[in-house]
Amino acid sequence: QNNVQGSCDMGSFPHELPGYRHVSDDTARHGFEVEWGVTLDPEPGLRIPNMLDAAVAGDFKAIYIQGEDILQSDPDTHHVAAGLAEMDCVIVHDLFLNETARYAHVFLPGSTFLEKDGTFTNAERRINPVRKVMAAKAGLADWEATQALANALGAGWSYTHPSEIMDEIARTTPAFAGVTYDLIDQMGSVQWPCDDTHPQGSPVMHEDGFVRGSGRFIRTAYVATEERTGPRFPLLLTTGRILSQYNVGAQTRRTENSVWHAEDRLEIHPHDAETRGIRDGDWVRLASRAGETSLRATITDRVSPGVVYTTFHHPDTQANVVTTDNSDWATNCPEYKVTAVQVGLSNGPSDWQELYTAQTKLTRRVEAAE
Repeated sequence: QNNVQGSCDMGSFPHELPGYRHVSDDTARHGFEVEWGVTLDPEPGLRIPNMLDAAVAGDFKAIYIQGEDILQSDPDTHHVAAGLAEMDCVIVHDLFLNETARYAHVFLPGSTFLEKDGTFTNAERRINPVRKVMAAKAGLADWEATQALANALGAGWSYTHPSEIMDEIARTTPAFAGVTYDLIDQMGSVQWPCDDTHPQGSPVMHEDGFVRGSGRFIRTAYVATEERTGPRFPLLLTTGRILSQYNVGAQTRRTENSVWHAEDRLEIHPHDAETRGIRDGDWVRLASRAGETSLRATITDRVSPGVVYTTFHHPDTQANVVTTDNSDWATNCPEYKVTAVQVGLSNGPSDWQELYTAQTKLTRRVEAAE
């Protein structure tokens, strides 16, 4: 989360090269082709939901996932699982055996920020240094493991330090042309653009005006959700985070933070609970058009009548097995906040939870090497 800006800067979008230049830009693409000695496709790549769609269709064969747990974080868990199961090669590179790792053919142990050199770029475009204080317990820093994998596939990379990667970024990305590790160490941090015009970076941008005049505003038509409540699913589910657990909890669930949030609970308004015979702490079945799960209820007026809420930090709950694959037409951002559901008393785990628990025991077994 502290490097969302930096990830975007470096071309994590499937339609952009580093520096926010579209892959169809011949000039930008040519610079990378010369640097890397390859020919780049001018067509945009796929976002994660599109990758999973293509995998189910048999057109997407392999994926390398570093530091993300899509089986727990992405919507419509059944669909994510189906996509991962169809791939010929799933590589997971992470600090922990996360939930996605159950579908991994190869698991690479990751390194923490304490074990590697690099940078994070925050939301004010500030490139901050990270310097390792200990050797990587896994033997390799993340970038070294990625390079070894690339070279096993014939890439021929020869970086010896992340500073060399930054030098390559400076050669290929105009906004970073003046950025070096020496400059970052000297100044403490650098805000891009950093180039000949701004050799020490740019704390403030657009001082003399915007590139496109006073700005460009685009009106887009409102597109209502396709999700609808009705007799079968009369309530709306929204999901979110809680302070003591971080995202899918891969890190924080392994700490004493779980004292404050040991399980996902379904928050339901007293009126909706009364009409369903639900008491505080009861096990309830949460079902949608996508799937169902069981968890305990918390009766509260923090939520409005007709709305229920739960977190998605704990894999035992699998909250995203309920959310649908509806998404925004422009960005594919999943529709986590609007899912039509029904809630009722539960006799025990859902079929999916029982299957998931059994699969966990199978995929988490460790066999000693001879």
